[in-house]
Amino acid sequence: MFAAALATIGLGLSACGGDEKRPQAPEPPPATTPAASAPSSGSADDASPAPVEGDVTAPGTKLKLGERAVLPFEYTKDKKGTIAVTVTAIEKGSESDMAAFGEKAKGMTPYFIKMKVENVGGTDLAHASLKLSGVLEGGSGTGVVLIGDIPGKCDNETAPAKFTTKGASYETCSLSASKDKPVTAAEFDEGDAYSDGPVVWTA
Repeated sequence: MFAAALATIGLGLSACGGDEKRPQAPEPPPATTPAASAPSSGSADDASPAPVEGDVTAPGTKLKLGERAVLPFEYTKDKKGTIAVTVTAIEKGSESDMAAFGEKAKGMTPYFIKMKVENVGGTDLAHASLKLSGVLEGGSGTGVVLIGDIPGKCDNETAPAKFTTKGASYETCSLSASKDKPVTAAEFDEGDAYSDGPVVWTA
């Protein structure tokens, strides 16, 4: 899988401005961007409840690491439901971790956005993939899109086959990177409402 990721990195990695986006087609677990070195401030077990609008966390909500957000989720036209996401850590990697991505990644520092994902709605979300975007210190996007992961340090896991019932959960990681400012937050910006008002987790 990693070899395939390297084959696509030439198209997936860019230094131009803009936020990172998750591929919508059910491709092998891709995409992500590292997140800045930020110690975890809590775990899924002691997470604080987030402000909600109806049954889901309101667009624009600001959270701390360890806090849980309930979010509408759509992977393909056949994979829709409600999930809960708890960002547990934003860890800084080293430039050497990016070596496998080639020359375009030279000078970049990776960040690992680690999270727990729960199936809240009980719909079939097996094999779906979730990506959170890294946010730089100061609030801007990283402008970097990464296709792949760093095995052993940031494994972008897809939902397991049993992720079809209420209460099912798994852990995954989104890879982000930056050349200058650190990544200090992660955001969920999928769908019309959240693209204009992302849910943001900050250390």
